[in-house]
Amino acid sequence: MQHALPMPGDIGLTRINGDVGRLIRIGQWLNGNGFGDYQHAFLVLPGEKLIEAEPGGATIRSLSAYDGVDVLYVCPEGLTDTRREAICAAGRGYEGVPYSFLDFLAIAVHRLHLPFPGLRRYVAATGHMICSQLVDQSYQDAGVRLFDDGRWSGYVTPMALYQLLAR
Repeated sequence: MQHALPMPGDIGLTRINGDVGRLIRIGQWLNGNGFGDYQHAFLVLPGEKLIEAEPGGATIRSLSAYDGVDVLYVCPEGLTDTRREAICAAGRGYEGVPYSFLDFLAIAVHRLHLPFPGLRRYVAATGHMICSQLVDQSYQDAGVRLFDDGRWSGYVTPMALYQLLAR
């Protein structure tokens, strides 16, 4: 479900330009998500705030940081105010969690069915997260499972969120 105006608990999807964006696009393609336009996800918090995973660690900042940027706001249908509050509370708890580019690689290794001991544990670990994992885990912590396709916990990219919620 798409929203024109962001509400707490919504997921913001946007593009990353430059080399990093191109690398993420390639990683998402390797994961079967195609070459879509969304390489970043963040969680909208109350009070015009957001939390997003980034290389320096998950950060809470003003939603105005995305003023003038093309952002698609999505969420599952029927999300109650109580669930939204719980999702936001869970998201806030991940402030400072380190970012891990290796998570994209781990997700790709799983997609390519390459044997790697401990891979499932690594992908599911919440001590390091990419942006889409932070969003998905916040929803899971609040009792909302976005994906019901049997995927591993943490096996999510920004384009997977787009494909699930925006189409």
